[in-house]
This record gives sequence, structure tokens and C-alpha cells, in this order.
Amino acid sequence: MKLNLKRPLAFFDLEATGVNVGADRIVEIAVLKAMPDGSEIVKTWRVNPEMPIPLQTSLIHGIYDEDVADKPTFKTLAAEIAAFIGDSDLAGYNSNKFDIPMLLEEFLRAEIDFDMSNRKFVDVQNIFHQMEQRTLKAAYKFYCQEDLINAHAAEADVIATYKVLLGQLEMYKETEFENKQGVKCIPVVNDVDALHIFTNINKPVDFAGRLVYNDKDEVCFNFGKHKGKTTAQVFSVEPSYYAWMKNGDFPLYTKKKLDEEWAKFNAKKNENRPAKPQHNAPANKPQYQQKPQPKPEKPAQPINSDMLEQLKMKFGK
Repeated sequence: MKLNLKRPLAFFDLEATGVNVGADRIVEIAVLKAMPDGSEIVKTWRVNPEMPIPLQTSLIHGIYDEDVADKPTFKTLAAEIAAFIGDSDLAGYNSNKFDIPMLLEEFLRAEIDFDMSNRKFVDVQNIFHQMEQRTLKAAYKFYCQEDLINAHAAEADVIATYKVLLGQLEMYKETEFENKQGVKCIPVVNDVDALHIFTNINKPVDFAGRLVYNDKDEVCFNFGKHKGKTTAQVFSVEPSYYAWMKNGDFPLYTKKKLDEEWAKFNAKKNENRPAKPQHNAPANKPQYQQKPQPKPEKPAQPINSDMLEQLKMKFGK
């Protein structure tokens, strides 16, 4: 099928150092430019992000620091990329939430005025999610071949969820799955431990996703300027970050897990702290000092005429 296009439609995808649009940087951009005449032009650029690529991110897209160390920065490539896209409309997968905002952020840093006012945006993921809905009702229909009655009533929903899992175990019992690292396995099996591993993709610590485990099972921050760094790394250079989170609008369970990490960090720091040397007093120096003796008081003087005269002047008598 040929796309019915009035002007070019640029499908593009980004790989980046992370998913924080404000803080992360592009490491690769690929653009497939579909032309109105049916022809296609594809270009790919590797980009030096001018910052380290976190290991957990490299393991997903396969691009490591050494792969982009000698590549041009986005600022160097920005004009060329903007010219190639031209006045095309834009398309991608989850592009409205990630790729377009990330691309615009990079263009602004490079001082390129990439006009968006007259472009159309096609997010293929949104077509998928809306046409193949991921609701419990849709899942029940798909896996159990029945309509869900009384949807959103708690008891009906929990029974439906149980039946959906049984249906999934039956449907996928011999289905091979390949993860983003290219590892193949049959993950949907009748075993809770295996299902736990398969369904907890991001290995959350606090279930709100603010704290996650990395590949070494270390607790890391999963947001903001310290995304990807372990709690110990952050606490050692910016201990005030703990207080900022404790006073911030974070879930109570997130703060509970944060407290646990803070306690572990301080316990380890105290273990590694060298003992203070004991300073012994010199042998010839006394261990205590005597209190100074009060000076002897002068004996009272007998009253004389001069003293009487002074009293008279003072009190007017």
C-alpha cells in the first residue's frame, strides 16, 4: 500500500542517554522520509551527547560511550538534520510523548528555529493503543472469549483478572519472547517467581518508580538530575538531596525506602570512618588543675572624717 501524501512524511526515531527530555541527550537519530511519489530516503546520524551514557541505557540500545566519542555533537549536525526533514510532517512510535519533545529540545539548544506550527504529527503507538485497547475488559474478551459484565465493580474485576492470567498461561505456554538485549526465552509459565521477573520490567524499589534497582541490584534514582546514579553516589556528593525529597511531594512509601537507603549510607560511612587518636597527657603534666585561690580581703578601715565628708556629698546630708 502506498501512503496518500500531500507532502513528505518523516518517520523518525531517537536513541538517547535516557528519557528525561530536559536533561538527556540524543545519541542517534534515524529518519525515513516518505515522499508523495512513493519513494523513500533514509538517513541516520550518530551523535556525541557530550555526557556519559548510563550503562543501563547502553544495554538497551547498544550504543556505548566509545561508539560516539568521535562523532559530531547535535549542535554541529542540527542544521543538516533540520534541512533534511524540511517541511515534512512527522511520524513515529510514541513520538508525541518522547521523540518530538526531545528533538525540539535539542534544536533549541542548538539555536535552530524548527517551525512546528504547520506540521501534522502521526503517532503510530496511539493508533495501536486506541484500536487494540489495553483495558481489563478488552483483555477479558481477548483471552477468555467472553464479555465482562459489571466492569469496574471490584469483585467482577478481580475475578476477571484471575481468569485473564489463566488464559494468558494457556495462550503463551510455548511462546518464545525476545527481550531488548536479544535474549530469547519462554517467560509466561505457570510459576509465580518467573512471572514476577517478567512483569517487573523496571525493577522498582518504591513502586512509584522514583527508585529502581540497576543491573547490580543497587538502588538508583530514576528521575531528575541524578537519574541513573545510585543513592550512595548522590548522598556522598549532595546529602541535601535527601532532605529535599523528604520535604517534597513524594509518596510516603518512596520516603520510607529513601529513609532506608539514607540509614544504610550513614551506617556504612561510620564503619569506614577512622577512629579518632587518643591524646595522652605528657607524663610531667598534671592531670588536673587546681582552682585559683581567692585573694585575701583587705581588713576594714576605721571611719574617719574624710569618709564622712564623701558620704555627705553623695547623699546630700
